[in-house]
Amino acid sequence: MPIATELERHYEKDEDFMVRRAYFGGAPLALAGFKTMIDFPQSLTMLRQQLHDGGCSEEELLRMLAGIGRKLENGRLDELTAELRNARLLVVHEPSETVFSVFPITQPLHRSVSEPLTENPILNPSGAFNEDMDLNLGMLRMRINSDNFHFSAHSFGRTYKSRVTLAYLEGEIHPSLLRKLTERLTSRTAQASLDIGNLQDLIKLLGLSKSGFVTRFRTCETPANAVRALRNGRAVIFIECLPYAIVVPSLASDFIMSEEDRNYPFSIAMVLRCYRVFGLLLMILLPALYVSLVSVNPDVLRFELAHSIAKSRLEVPYPAFVETLVMMVILELLMEALIRLPASIGPAITMVGGIVLGQAAVAAKLVSNLLIIVLAAGTISGATAVGFQNVLTFRMFKYVTLVLSALYGVLGTMAGLVLVCAYLACEKTLDIPYLQLNKPEGE
Repeated sequence: MPIATELERHYEKDEDFMVRRAYFGGAPLALAGFKTMIDFPQSLTMLRQQLHDGGCSEEELLRMLAGIGRKLENGRLDELTAELRNARLLVVHEPSETVFSVFPITQPLHRSVSEPLTENPILNPSGAFNEDMDLNLGMLRMRINSDNFHFSAHSFGRTYKSRVTLAYLEGEIHPSLLRKLTERLTSRTAQASLDIGNLQDLIKLLGLSKSGFVTRFRTCETPANAVRALRNGRAVIFIECLPYAIVVPSLASDFIMSEEDRNYPFSIAMVLRCYRVFGLLLMILLPALYVSLVSVNPDVLRFELAHSIAKSRLEVPYPAFVETLVMMVILELLMEALIRLPASIGPAITMVGGIVLGQAAVAAKLVSNLLIIVLAAGTISGATAVGFQNVLTFRMFKYVTLVLSALYGVLGTMAGLVLVCAYLACEKTLDIPYLQLNKPEGE
């Protein structure tokens, strides 16, 4: 059976599959591809220009086709369909049934480089990654002019083929970390059975634990942060059709160090990092300190301050722990609503909802004025951390210190902080301790 006819029968249920026949130099050629991925008129014009459409022998035509494309020696159906799914144009020389895979003029299926949506670059280029993996890799290649910068491409899945690319800087990344990542990406089990289509599949492939509160990886939307991660010995992974880079592993330094810090003098950068550490501590400790000083250890405060706090809570019917817990949950709901709502109305609704809800709760004597101040200060302090995904970890930790402070007061607050530090010290990602500093080193 002719190859073109075999492909037409294989894709007879696909409306977007197309086979067009044309004559080049008197020889019939069949052009096969998906019209939703390939611009056939422009691709045909390109072929005519490159093949110098005119009288030429069959051998010359085959030689020119081999020069502009890749000859498929086997011509098996699975090999041909794999090329078609990768947006290639198959050119079949019908007299000899020789098949060539050619890079065509593709349809504009991807966004152009735009500004990031989840990151706010300061004194850095504002271009962001998008769904085109080749464009993302090109943006990194343009920023890292080094022969030590390498890409490792992998393909996964039997039914749904997907591409995953591992980027790293040789000499910066620790050999043991690179070896572990490469072994897991090239394992036979993964290549044969795993269909990489989203982030969760990649987590499963790399063996990253999904239990616990610590994120084993982090995502970045701007090339500047990806370049910083590569220079600091991390690996950057791209998944086809995902508009961000995945940095492995995630360390505690990601909370406080940003690429923008390199633009400031060292003293100013250190002050900014201290502010971020102080902000994270306030987010964890402020609600717990409020509960411990109000309900368990009021004698720690000066008499005037204790009297003022007691007066503000005089008509509040709930214990300080219940009062704080309820308002913290409401704040979490507001933050989630801000993320999920459309950008045009989300900030307005959450701002109005927070102000109205807070004022109404205080007026109804359900919470005290001081608690609103404490929670607002804690929420603002948490926003000083680098990356929204990192803040999620500490948003969970503040509940640990809150419960312990309700039981044991100030001693429980300090015990909760020690417990959080001990937990972070025990965490590892790919055998790399979470509390290592900027550059990870394997064991």
